[in-house]
Amino acid sequence: MIDLTDLPGQPRPESGPPRAERRRRRRRRTAVVVLVGLVILGGGTAAAWGTLGPVVAGFVESNDYEGSGSGSVDVTIPDGASGRAIGTTLAEAGVIKTQRAFVDAAQANPASSGVQPGTYRLRSEMSAAAALDLLLDPASRVTTRLTVPEGLRATQVFGLITDSTGIEQAQIDAALADPAALGLPASANGNVEGYLFPATYDVNPDETAVQLLSAMVARSKQAIAELGITPEQEHDVVVMASIAEKEARTPEDMAKVTRVLLNRLAADRPLQLDSTVSYAVNGTTVTTTAAERDIDSPYNTYRYPGLPAGPISNPGEAALKAALEPTPGPWLYFVTVNLQTGETKFATTDSEHLAYVEEFRAYLRANPEQ
Repeated sequence: MIDLTDLPGQPRPESGPPRAERRRRRRRRTAVVVLVGLVILGGGTAAAWGTLGPVVAGFVESNDYEGSGSGSVDVTIPDGASGRAIGTTLAEAGVIKTQRAFVDAAQANPASSGVQPGTYRLRSEMSAAAALDLLLDPASRVTTRLTVPEGLRATQVFGLITDSTGIEQAQIDAALADPAALGLPASANGNVEGYLFPATYDVNPDETAVQLLSAMVARSKQAIAELGITPEQEHDVVVMASIAEKEARTPEDMAKVTRVLLNRLAADRPLQLDSTVSYAVNGTTVTTTAAERDIDSPYNTYRYPGLPAGPISNPGEAALKAALEPTPGPWLYFVTVNLQTGETKFATTDSEHLAYVEEFRAYLRANPEQ
């Protein structure tokens, strides 16, 4: 016999469940497909985010917690993180339930663009909207903002660090013992002085001394590179910038101070700078004594010719630029005649210089507290 059911176009005989039962099954399958289609279409990108919960008795499980949560969780938001990245970080830390919940909360809150990088103290299992509110609240931010002014010595920078952060001096000393780990350039000769760039740094609670000092060194190297300072120039430029930073207040005066240094070096004259002697004796005043100016130190520019052994402060960008591009001029001397205003006068002759020195002495007599 020929099996007609195997021929194309031939009707297949009835088999299996009755036809009515098969129709009921097809209707149920169609209903399920339509329901899933509606959920996907209605959810839009939610399906792509994988946040659709299981369907239980016709309901979709919520992708968000309710309330303000409990406990304490410290979460670090990196610089440049997107809303999705922040949502992922919060979800992985157990702060919120899903990434999608945070994205939705951020889209509903115009202030969400104001979230800053740093470490925040949040809570476990809180709603995404509540988590976003804490991220926008400065009181929740446990990151320390450390500002390093221009012209500080390394020891002064270390003092700021230990006073403002959880990093202790012993940790700093351990970091300094391995200068290679800090990324110092070869011209630094393993010394961080001059390479702790003046700027504002965000210090997280778990940040180490190596990480913080490395960030300062990296910022210094960035400024040096952006100014086009070559490796061959770097040592002398940083040293002169560190002097200019201590001796002058304005970029204009810094560039003239650098010219004085170069003119004296070219004339084979000692620099005779109180600032370098003060560094050698760890002094705190702008003037020095005769005994201090006679000490045997590679930083004593009264006793030894040429530039000091290394930088005497940590210069900022303006001082670095002034050292790289000194103002043309014949000056051989400079004197800051007013410590309050920073007024500095430049001279070419000995007699002119002595007149400015006397002006400075008169200022000191009138202002003994200086």
